[in-house]
Amino acid sequence: MTDKPDPVDKPALLHREESTTSDLIRLARLLNEAINRRDWDAVESFYSPDAVDVGVEALGTFEGATAIRGYYEDAASSLDDFHVETQEIIDFGNGVTFAVVLITGHPVGSSGEVEIRYGSVASWTEAVLERFTSYMDIDQARADAERLAQERGG
Repeated sequence: MTDKPDPVDKPALLHREESTTSDLIRLARLLNEAINRRDWDAVESFYSPDAVDVGVEALGTFEGATAIRGYYEDAASSLDDFHVETQEIIDFGNGVTFAVVLITGHPVGSSGEVEIRYGSVASWTEAVLERFTSYMDIDQARADAERLAQERGG
């Protein structure tokens, strides 16, 4: 049996239903903090059970919070000093955020360094991630986030 983290230790995650759109930037940053801590239970808790994560380029599409968690675990285990940094984040309203993200690390057993910089578009419903799409073309990500926010606004 795996012990789940005590939600009292993570009060920001516990009361998501009380969050407003302005809190989405804070939640996105908390997600990255959980990834950097390799707190996979917390990472999984940000996603709805039927969420979809479309990885950059040929990494694939991951469906469901458990599969998405596995994707993050695998990515982190392939790099020593794995680190996620949000360089820019914008809340476009209507549950849509855009971010520029930098992932750095060293491939396990190598002295080389990996840097992956990409744009992401996140769709949130009641402060839970429903869809997360990553783009190597950051300008395209920003344009898609703006369009999605307008579409979701009615």
